[in-house]
Amino acid sequence: MAHSNTSPRLFVPDALVPGAEIALAPGQAHHLGTVLRLGAGAALRLFNGRDGEWAGRLAGIRRERASVVVQAPIRGQVAAPDLWLAFAPLKRDATDLVVEKATELGVAALLPVFTARTNAARLNLERLRAIAIAAAEQSERLTVPRMADPQRLSELLAGWPEGRRLVVALERRDAAPPMPADTPSALLIGPEGGFAPEEVEMLRRHAAVAIVTLGPLVLRAETAAIAGLALLQPALRGYVAPAARRPAAD
Repeated sequence: MAHSNTSPRLFVPDALVPGAEIALAPGQAHHLGTVLRLGAGAALRLFNGRDGEWAGRLAGIRRERASVVVQAPIRGQVAAPDLWLAFAPLKRDATDLVVEKATELGVAALLPVFTARTNAARLNLERLRAIAIAAAEQSERLTVPRMADPQRLSELLAGWPEGRRLVVALERRDAAPPMPADTPSALLIGPEGGFAPEEVEMLRRHAAVAIVTLGPLVLRAETAAIAGLALLQPALRGYVAPAARRPAAD
């Protein structure tokens, strides 16, 4: 069976080397066997965020257990855009959407930030990471964004890394729209109720902050995250279109 661009993609943490046999997670085995109804010998594509994308074969599958044999490289690893998203957690479905779409838009890191008006009390980081992995598998990217531990806005700003621009979208501000990022950057999106006045002042005083507008309309927080990232996303470098890839030999 030849490998193709339609072969399922799986993220695995293991090193990808020819001939290695990798045990898949129970959820992956369930999806391949029960949802996709694949059997031994099925073609797969594998990536781990370090070694590029590789062709593989499903070696065996039974209930919640499966393994895959690594075969040959399909494309090499390329550097992802150095763009982060810091966001105030929203209601569950909206937070899921932000994580999914930010992953599809290529962010390198996701930073949950609790603000004065944040509605969500806590986050299931394991669940959000699973959503990011699924989005990375579907979107052809070669990495999974890093998921940071939640922190307060004051903590985020106090520990902000030198040399990284922090773009903040504030509603109805007389500011310029964001430009594509050609240096390490991050986008900060506030909660549904917006930032509190003292938080706005804290942001305006911070040396790394660039205040921008996303237009004259009031956007939902999840919409603002998607729109802002799309505007900030740098030109893609080293991207190989799926149709341009050479299939791995059997």
